[in-house]
Amino acid sequence: MKLTITREALLKPLQLVAGVVERRQTLPVLSNVLLEVKGDQLSLTGTDLELELIGSATLLEPGVDGAITVPAKKLMDICKSLPDQSTIEISQDDHKVQLQTGRSKFVLSSLPANEFPNIDDIEAQAQVMVPQTQLRRIIDRTAFAMAQQDVRYYLNGMLIEVKPDELRAVATDGHRLATCGVPVELDIADRMQVIVPRKAVLELAKLLMDPESSVELSLSNNHVRAKVGDYTFTSKLVDGKFPDYERVIPRNGNKTLIADRQALRQVFQRTAILSNEKYRGVRLLLENDNLQVVANNPEQEQAEESIGVEFQGEMLEIGFNVSYLQDVLSVLDGDDMKMTLADANSSAVMEEVEGGDSLYVVMPMRL
Repeated sequence: MKLTITREALLKPLQLVAGVVERRQTLPVLSNVLLEVKGDQLSLTGTDLELELIGSATLLEPGVDGAITVPAKKLMDICKSLPDQSTIEISQDDHKVQLQTGRSKFVLSSLPANEFPNIDDIEAQAQVMVPQTQLRRIIDRTAFAMAQQDVRYYLNGMLIEVKPDELRAVATDGHRLATCGVPVELDIADRMQVIVPRKAVLELAKLLMDPESSVELSLSNNHVRAKVGDYTFTSKLVDGKFPDYERVIPRNGNKTLIADRQALRQVFQRTAILSNEKYRGVRLLLENDNLQVVANNPEQEQAEESIGVEFQGEMLEIGFNVSYLQDVLSVLDGDDMKMTLADANSSAVMEEVEGGDSLYVVMPMRL
């Protein structure tokens, strides 16, 4: 195997593919990236057995066909350190790979390509074309609410729901829920739901950079596959039943708070400084057109700040994890934010004043 390529052509797909590579690998070959040359095309593959990402790059001239695996991180670090516009020659020499550019020469260890695991072809139950902007939007607006290493493994990911007229994402960690649905016309007969693992969601989002293009999504019982430009992304699905998110959304809220989104975000930012570092609790005291935010910590320190809001009704005192409120305010659009409440023990619903395509549910805290 032999190839000649520019640094820039190699570095972009290599950085994306290396993101998938397993860092705490059980098999030595999983820390490697697979390089395959066919004519003037180089394909790069990374996997951690759950995810697989294949990228491609065009060579400066047709190379010598072949395949080999090399350490992903070392190859990426070398490419990053080279000067811009460098020309890189990579060749295979027995059980080593030689990389040469200008006066620099590197010899890397390698493992044979036949040891590299690959995810088999999937039998798609549904195939849909989705604009990249739509898929990126529903991920950006909900990903923060995914659980991390929860024993309820089905929460460590994102529910993607595909309907004939809508694409929806839902994420929850048991304390808050985020959902965003965008209208799309999809060629499917029925609703289909899959749970995509957390790491897969974050890696897929990195590929969605071209607002003009579409993504071809293929969904099967066990896998999701996305074809994005020069990349083919495949992930195993989380096997489990996601909570019925529609039942979680409270419908009994009779108190409405409307506030300037950025001003409220800054109030939370300031008061959070003196909240308990572990529990991050703040108290919201609501009365006619005024919101007072109070935070305390075990050192007996306290922060208080008031802000003018639109609110009519009985006085209400309710506690929240301030980080959850800040996360929602950072992804909402528009100048104002609407919060619908019932009482101190019921979850709050946060959304844009006009409704919008996103909805957030935050559970209260006892303070």
